[in-house]
Amino acid sequence: MIIRLAAQHRLPAVYTTRYFVTDGGLMSYGPDRVDLYRRAAGYVDRILKGEKPADLPVQAPTRYQLVISLNTAKALGLDIPASLLARADEVIE
Repeated sequence: MIIRLAAQHRLPAVYTTRYFVTDGGLMSYGPDRVDLYRRAAGYVDRILKGEKPADLPVQAPTRYQLVISLNTAKALGLDIPASLLARADEVIE
């Protein structure tokens, strides 16, 4: 519904996960979910080997993904700068 309303009102929007972009959103920027799950598995391993969860440090995401939809940009009448496209992890055409 959010994607549809943003498109209806011709609002460029940035979302937190890739699936918003594949469903028609303009772009997303957020933590790399695969990397988060991989790092969580390391925590589970440490806990199963006997470490106390309270003793483990809190970790912030270290990898982020930028995904841009050129189809949505075109529909909104936006030109995405080449420098931003070059930095994107994925460009959907």
